Amino acid sequence: MRTAWALALRDMRGGLKGLRLLIICLFLGVAGLAGVGSLSRAITAELDSRGQEILGGDIEMRVAQREAAPDERAAFARQGLVSETIRLRAMASRADAAAAVLAELKSVDDRWPLYGTLRLEPGALAPRPAGLDAMVAPALAERLSLRIGDSVRIGETSFRVAGLIAEEPDRVGEGFTLGPSILVSREGLAATRLVQPGSLFTARYRIRLPADRDAHAIAERLGERFHDANWEVTDRTNAARGLRRLVDQLGQFLTLVGLTALVVAGIGVGNGVASWLDQRRPGIATLKILGASSATIFRIYLIQVAIVSAGAILAGLAVGAAVPAIVGRLAGDALPVAPKFAIFPLPLLISAVYGLLAALLFSLSPLARAGQVSPAAIFRARVEPFGWPRWRVLLPMLGAGLGIALLAVATARQPMLSAGFLAATAGIFALLGAIGWLVRRGARALPRPRRPLLRLAIANLHRPAAQTDRLIVALGLGLTLFVLLAVLQTSLTHQIEKTVPAVAPNFFALDVPTEDIDRFRSTVLARARGAKIDSVPSLRGSVVAVRGVRVTDMKPVPKGAWILNGDRGLTYAARLAEGNEIVAGQWWPADYAGPPLISVEEQAAKALDLKPGDRMTLSVLGVEIETTVASIRRVNWETMGFNFGIVFAPGALEGAPHSYMATIAIPDAREAAVNRAVIAGFPSVSLIRVKDVVEQVSSIFGQLATAIRAAASVALAAGVAVLVGAVAASRRARLYDAVLLKLLGASRRQVLAAQAIEYALLAAIIALLALAAGTAAGWYVVTRIFELAWAPDWPIVLATLAAGALGTLGIGLLGSLPVLAARPAAALRSL
Repeated sequence: MRTAWALALRDMRGGLKGLRLLIICLFLGVAGLAGVGSLSRAITAELDSRGQEILGGDIEMRVAQREAAPDERAAFARQGLVSETIRLRAMASRADAAAAVLAELKSVDDRWPLYGTLRLEPGALAPRPAGLDAMVAPALAERLSLRIGDSVRIGETSFRVAGLIAEEPDRVGEGFTLGPSILVSREGLAATRLVQPGSLFTARYRIRLPADRDAHAIAERLGERFHDANWEVTDRTNAARGLRRLVDQLGQFLTLVGLTALVVAGIGVGNGVASWLDQRRPGIATLKILGASSATIFRIYLIQVAIVSAGAILAGLAVGAAVPAIVGRLAGDALPVAPKFAIFPLPLLISAVYGLLAALLFSLSPLARAGQVSPAAIFRARVEPFGWPRWRVLLPMLGAGLGIALLAVATARQPMLSAGFLAATAGIFALLGAIGWLVRRGARALPRPRRPLLRLAIANLHRPAAQTDRLIVALGLGLTLFVLLAVLQTSLTHQIEKTVPAVAPNFFALDVPTEDIDRFRSTVLARARGAKIDSVPSLRGSVVAVRGVRVTDMKPVPKGAWILNGDRGLTYAARLAEGNEIVAGQWWPADYAGPPLISVEEQAAKALDLKPGDRMTLSVLGVEIETTVASIRRVNWETMGFNFGIVFAPGALEGAPHSYMATIAIPDAREAAVNRAVIAGFPSVSLIRVKDVVEQVSSIFGQLATAIRAAASVALAAGVAVLVGAVAASRRARLYDAVLLKLLGASRRQVLAAQAIEYALLAAIIALLALAAGTAAGWYVVTRIFELAWAPDWPIVLATLAAGALGTLGIGLLGSLPVLAARPAAALRSL
């Protein structure tokens, strides 16, 4: 072994020129994985470190449509310092009512915030909300053209804009919002008169515990004590649960895409090692003639590959570790929390192991083949490829491949998803490999064309040193990912921007007072004759028991039972709504006046195995109502109307405090007039403009698509590296062919034309395969997983495909230029 080390180190003094492809491919793969892992961990670490600030306390008690009762407040206060906030949607308008926007109104008490600091932009007139002063988000000030000191009307009161919010400490923990923030005092909220019986608002009680108290244990005790009162309990160890789950899921998906890129890069590793060993044929022959065994030669070059791989992996880890800082600087404002630079050992360690296993998997075969060939065969084989490795080498390769798969599954939060993704990727690899083999066999079996250039181009696809099958696998997979992304993005964009506005109303109106619903209709119709207005009663409630079993006693909660998760929207109706279809049971008569009946959405009913006649208990405003399932409904959620998981029959909820929701469909030209009239006549009503929601959803999806595209770019870059390596690996054979063609009278243009035809054929094959595979995968995701209409934008998809194909052609031709410049005499002497 000492001799092998000495020879390996001495041989490396000549430089690493032959191993550049190995370095590039490993670097790309490891950097991509390390970057995704580090960024995901940086965001979750920031959420963990700021858990108290993000949550607003050590414990948060949250309830909808009511405030805490005196005994509940007393129970919270016994645990520590308590701060109360109330949040609801409200319309904010200029004093002259010339413009109005939907905002998120939050009232805070004198103790808020318990953790963190409210930061305001320079020039604020007060340090925090008080009296009729309001602090507004810069986005709201910009949309309403407000400056500090101006008046803004909310509900029935005008507020002075006393400052612009620079940082709201608990904003991230409060989840998705439809508008910019406005902070007011409790006195200010009371003056708006927006909080009325039936209004949709959320009360939050944050508790700051003494330093020695266990937040999680206390939160569990409070949750058990008040589990029948619709309280949702969160502690500082799990702040921003929805955001954390999104980050974890997106990180896992991007890791799987990065792992695919690493495997593509592994093909380049194998090509790079094979090409490098081909350059070492004279040295290998000399060592064998001097008595070196195959095992010694294997160890010499394995040591060199290991050293170079370690360097490439370390470089990739360094870049991956810096990704959080880079992303934080370039796109920090687009992220919920700005990731800070820190070294996260676990994702770096996992990425390093992936890199080592990939290097082992793809370099063992060419290393073993080099040591098994006799000196005479080495000297003869200028173009002929090495033979296949023996089973003693195949077993470690199989172990390395299984190690990659097991590590991916073991470190995933959703092992089955990871296993399915890896299985699908392996299937695509096998399919592309089989197609590559068929292309070589088919090119060999084709009749020889009469045109010499075309005949030469087809022969290059199946020549002994041809890399056709590997290029189809590497570039085909990378381009397939881009086609898949283009199909997904354009289909979803089309669904959002075209289909949704076509069937959606112009406005959703929330918190219409029950006593004002008729006046609301008249006001809208007066400004937009012929407007279509659909209104439904609106309440909030939660399921507390199913067939006599309390939800809190269900271990575990059935998968897909989304109606059990906290408060749900409830309504009552005499007639079946448009877009609903009864699939089991019967709808009640329009004049029904009996015991409480409900109708349950089909998917929720399947998750709970509900059938007509089953009993369910629901809590509405703290009152438990025993109901019977009368029917199961299939809901068409694409109607863009108000659809509910649970609908009550008339007679059970009319006496409970509630409000109405309404949809308003009008000509676009009448939107401004209706908006002004509703704001002036109904201060408590919130108007949600559908186009604004569409733009916000499109923006979020665009950010996700950018992240996915960045990960897919690593795979495509690895495929390009494989192409460059393939050009380099076949350079000797192409040089030999070019010299012979020149000696026979061919011009440089003709030699280049032959190679252009070859790469054009290869690019066309790869493009067709990527189009077929990417389209099939995209169709499955769009129609089966997202359950949306299949509507890709084919010009964009084909443009993506054409860019990849032209890139393949261009890189292949650029790699051929040095061959064209070779002089026959010098080239023949070097062969």
